[in-house]
Amino acid sequence: MGDANEEQMRARVAWLYHVEGLTQAQIARRLGQNRVRVLRMLAASREDGTVQVRINSRLADCVAAERRLEKEFGLEEAIVVPGPANPALVADSVGGALGAWLGDRLRGGQTIGTGWGRTLLASLRAIAAPRGRRRNTVVSLLGSLTRAHPASPFEFAWRLSSVLAADCYYVAAPVYTSDAATRDSLMAQRGIRELFERAARADLALVSVGATTPGSTIPDLGLLEPGELAALRRAGAVGDLLGHYLDADGRVVDHPLNQRVMALAPAKLARLPHVVLASGGVEKAAAIRAALKVTRARTLVTDLRAARRLLEG
Repeated sequence: MGDANEEQMRARVAWLYHVEGLTQAQIARRLGQNRVRVLRMLAASREDGTVQVRINSRLADCVAAERRLEKEFGLEEAIVVPGPANPALVADSVGGALGAWLGDRLRGGQTIGTGWGRTLLASLRAIAAPRGRRRNTVVSLLGSLTRAHPASPFEFAWRLSSVLAADCYYVAAPVYTSDAATRDSLMAQRGIRELFERAARADLALVSVGATTPGSTIPDLGLLEPGELAALRRAGAVGDLLGHYLDADGRVVDHPLNQRVMALAPAKLARLPHVVLASGGVEKAAAIRAALKVTRARTLVTDLRAARRLLEG
């Protein structure tokens, strides 16, 4: 994964310098690198044949898609990884790129809001442990499960805080309550209220989306009642963000499930300074587009097949 991330960074540097005409200093600022490393990557690109008359890299299509996504969706940065031959490995590929991005960009003293899912969990393997930085804080943006599971919001928040040696806050309540009145009552509890107030002040949010297919995270965990997934689709849902099911325009659909979710509301998520959306797979393209609309995410991490579907509209 490290070699793939290095190759991708080298291809992006080559594209920005030789095609878009940015200076080495501009590239260093844009990609969060120092100028010496940019210079070395440009030299290596010429030596290994990546840069000839054109960029001769298997990742050139990814870099071109990144530029188009940034323009199409007003992103500060798009990171596109090649789609693996096995679609089951998309979450690992996208998560690895997210982890590398986070390791490069994380600063000390930040509060990091976290979502859930397989993609975010896969990022942990690629995050370098920080050294000599002020202590960070990790806060979960939604409730958790009543049983242990790798994709649990608590699991990701806890493991990320362990990697970063950060303080960890999580929601001591389920993702979905039994009814809207219970949700409102729990949200009014002092500890939970203060936690969501902390989440609403996060410097950075790491989120993913789920599709409306039976194998996606929420149905797979058995969190829906029989018939609820079909009812959500009839209501116009194309996917979920922090447990909220959204329509194609990024609006929370009119369904009782959305009144029972213990999570930071999408509208509040959009107010955070930097939202990073990491999801891949063509089946999630509609959900990614919806989430980009409602969150105004600054960074998108996805795979090439999903990127192409997004650009097809």
